[in-house]
Amino acid sequence: MCGIAGYHGGNIAPERAADCLGRMVAALRHRGPDAEGTLIRGDTGLAHTRLSIVGLIDGAQPMVNEDDTLAVSFNGEIFNYVELRDDLKARGHLFRTTSDTEVLLAAYAEKGAACLADFNGDFAFALHDARTRTLLLARDRMGVRPLFYTEHDGTLFFASEIHALLALPGITADIDPIALDQIFTLWCPIPPRTAYRNIHELPPGHVMIVEHGRRTIRPWWQLSYPDRNDAPLAGSGDGTVEALRALLDDATRIRLRADVPVGAYLSGGLDSSLIAALAAPKVARGLKTFSLTFRSAEHDESGWQRTMAAALGVASDSVECTTAVIARHLPDVMRHIQCPILRTAPVPLSLLSARVREQGMKVVLTGEGADEIFAGYDLFREARVRRFCGRQPGSTRRPRLFQRLYPYLPGLKQQSPEYLARFFAFGAEALDDPLYSHRPRFRSTAAAKLFFSADLRQEIGDYDAAADLAAQLPADFRRWHPLHQAQYLETAFLLPGYILSSQGDRVMMANAVEGRFPFLDHRVVDFAAKLSPDAKLNGLKEKHILKQAARGLVPAAIIERPKQPYRAPDSEVFASPETPAYLDAVLSPERLAESGLFNVQAVGKLKEKVVKGQVSGFRDNVAFIGILSTELLRVAGKAHSHQPLSEIGKH
Repeated sequence: MCGIAGYHGGNIAPERAADCLGRMVAALRHRGPDAEGTLIRGDTGLAHTRLSIVGLIDGAQPMVNEDDTLAVSFNGEIFNYVELRDDLKARGHLFRTTSDTEVLLAAYAEKGAACLADFNGDFAFALHDARTRTLLLARDRMGVRPLFYTEHDGTLFFASEIHALLALPGITADIDPIALDQIFTLWCPIPPRTAYRNIHELPPGHVMIVEHGRRTIRPWWQLSYPDRNDAPLAGSGDGTVEALRALLDDATRIRLRADVPVGAYLSGGLDSSLIAALAAPKVARGLKTFSLTFRSAEHDESGWQRTMAAALGVASDSVECTTAVIARHLPDVMRHIQCPILRTAPVPLSLLSARVREQGMKVVLTGEGADEIFAGYDLFREARVRRFCGRQPGSTRRPRLFQRLYPYLPGLKQQSPEYLARFFAFGAEALDDPLYSHRPRFRSTAAAKLFFSADLRQEIGDYDAAADLAAQLPADFRRWHPLHQAQYLETAFLLPGYILSSQGDRVMMANAVEGRFPFLDHRVVDFAAKLSPDAKLNGLKEKHILKQAARGLVPAAIIERPKQPYRAPDSEVFASPETPAYLDAVLSPERLAESGLFNVQAVGKLKEKVVKGQVSGFRDNVAFIGILSTELLRVAGKAHSHQPLSEIGKH
């Protein structure tokens, strides 16, 4: 796991090229504090900061092959590199190192870009082929590892984080209004767009090839589901549960490959508990687990964490996240996320990875991805109930299902069927709407745009973020089962756009910790996609087949416990006597007026409600964190140099 950066094309003098690479390396040292290197080859420069995990002694980068025709800067892991190396040796390739990076070079020499299909891993890399004067940028299937790029003065620059691009003179941190509209509707930008104008993200499962100045971007892998009109999908019988357990066991096994100790996050839920249960017997010196705890009962899962740790007999460490701690650390976390957020959830996860690093560890397994690929979220169940009610909109019995769906919301129990129909809006959208499952979320989130300034509204115009997303869905999307449509939206969009980035890679790598996700092994993802919808969402019982696979490995109480999605306190963290001083500075009328993004008076009133602890609704919570995080990014962006690129290296 590392940080990569570089450039291609243009007419950059050697001393200026070295300065560019040096600036980007400096901005990425948190990702790779163990070593760094740069390489200049003609019109291409590669840079690397290393977090040593595999091939501790001989894995330095950028790495070149034996005849110096190929060079790579590689971030991430190829977990099946052992098997690939054996196969490549049989084909006549010789290896000087024990690293997966050299396996990547040999695989490319053998197959070109087609080698990507052989990799089981989480990665982003830049590979320069001197034979064809080609630059190849590639990103893993699920979007675990990031890769950003921009063009400036005829040169393509790329890096693992936007930080490194903003470190270059002439590249500015200007918030993109369309991206902001997307975030305040969909929770994250639609790639290749990022939060900043003219800075782009290579989408998950895509490759960029630059040859003779011509840039081509294409998918090398795409998530897909079977046509609902084809033959019946695989259910949960006939050995399917055993096959799933075997796949997860192997996905966990190869993700324990490392020359350093590997730990695990333990939330107390099914997903992380199952991964820990699969990993524990394979860790010779005992698996160490890490957990988050909160003082508020609605967020805390410490009892379940202790239950699972005791069942496994593993060492457990925890971080308590108070509201004051979350408020204090938000600005620092935003500097690493580099994208507005609508919830504070990334902050505790950043503190958790800091604890992992304090304990001398660099790698942790986590349960991310299970809710997406096995239909664990309430959203999937709610969409099923909404469709059921929408087929008989006049029914007074069907809306009562929403009360069963959310037993932890006591206020719903007293409501009438008419109120439930209005609240869940199950008759508001056509049943064939491709975004049917997500419309309530998008609509609720978009209500926070009430706080946009008149100037921002005018610049956005009649742009519709949800319509933009719908227009980019796969051609065969409408032929999938409704549950699979909903799963695609979560897995291909929100998972890489928010969960794996703002709550994953950025906050982990801010502390030089690599997260590994067995549920996102592409073999597991493909297996789950082929399962029948009922194998995943059985009536209103989520993750049906996964719970079957967990029996005998995870305590029954954890398997059957009610779903509790990971959340952290939001605007209430600022409603205390310890409210941080930066709040008044960042959201002052003068700063907001200078920004021009939000309505100064409306934000002032919202801030007053927050500080007094009077915010309770979803809209105001989302709006406040979204506004504050955006303004924190804008302030941080102003600190970057605006020195013109032509001035690099002159002083």
